[in-house]
Amino acid sequence: MVKKTDRKMERARRHLRVRRKISGTSERPRLCVYKSNTNLYVQIIDDVAGNTLVSCSTLDKEIKTKHANIEAAKEVGAMIAKKALEKNIKSVVFDRGGNIYHGVVKELAEAAREGGLEF
Repeated sequence: MVKKTDRKMERARRHLRVRRKISGTSERPRLCVYKSNTNLYVQIIDDVAGNTLVSCSTLDKEIKTKHANIEAAKEVGAMIAKKALEKNIKSVVFDRGGNIYHGVVKELAEAAREGGLEF
């Protein structure tokens, strides 16, 4: 009998595998992406101090698109880059959160790069 794979568990396993390899410091914090069915959440985190330095999501008032789609990803990526540059954060480590680097996650990363973040 063929077992059906649990997609949520597979994403969690990929996320743990990624988190073993990368960590954010005060010089180069971690850009963490979480994608739910309805919204996108992005944080810039200093893992050494355990602080969230900057955050942005589709729930913010400045973001016009209120879904987890490509247009919203572009808006959130540009907004997180703008907020990070205001706090003098130029270089980050990208944590895709166990999601495949495709579609929404890819557009968010490209918008953040165009906004001025380096990773």
